[in-house]
Amino acid sequence: MLLAHISDLHLDGTERATRRATRVMDHLRDMPQQVDALLVTGDIADHGAEAEYEEAARILTAPFPVLTCPGNHDARPAYRKALLSEPPGTAPINEVHHIAGTAILMCDSTIPGRDEGLLDAATLAWMDATLAELDPGTSALIAFHQPPVRLHHPLPDSCRLEREDRLAALLDAHPQVVAVLTGHAHTAAATMFAARPLIVGPAVTWTLRMPWEGDRPADRDQPPGLAFHILDDERRLTTHYRVVL
Repeated sequence: MLLAHISDLHLDGTERATRRATRVMDHLRDMPQQVDALLVTGDIADHGAEAEYEEAARILTAPFPVLTCPGNHDARPAYRKALLSEPPGTAPINEVHHIAGTAILMCDSTIPGRDEGLLDAATLAWMDATLAELDPGTSALIAFHQPPVRLHHPLPDSCRLEREDRLAALLDAHPQVVAVLTGHAHTAAATMFAARPLIVGPAVTWTLRMPWEGDRPADRDQPPGLAFHILDDERRLTTHYRVVL
């Protein structure tokens, strides 16, 4: 299975944000081999406005499935209405997709009005039940916005996922989960969480400068980034990072 993974589009109606997101989607649509799906791990809109999600729906139109989850800049009612074509509502937005024999859980880790994340009790219960219903031989990936670990930069580390111990316990109970995929940090990163790969997708809008790279955190000159994940028959996840010039 071949997945593309982008994050943090921050569509805000500006020409710059539109151009960068469009460039990434044009690149993916024009590749010689089509991906099995695209994952978008949050902060699709910058202000949570309906018009931003209407633009996202147009830009993200593709010949392959596009799987999304919200980030801290997103607003659930407008997201549901304009992006998912559902009645607006404030409940967490959790969806499972079956792609090439793999279950991909797109989870809502947002706390309305706050930047840090939390997989609340309802979402954890949904994740647990969804994973329990899978056939034993079915691999699963879990995706949400805020990373549950420190990335060694004060900006994302100040607003990461809280109560990560509850997620770790859930993963311990479900060994078919191969990896955890997130966004939020605006930097391509790879580490471990609960004895599994934790892969952070790069941002489309701007790239985080790490402390050893300079004082200003936002590098707006870097091109948009994306990741490609390959899940093989041995349940091994391999990730390749790219930029779109």
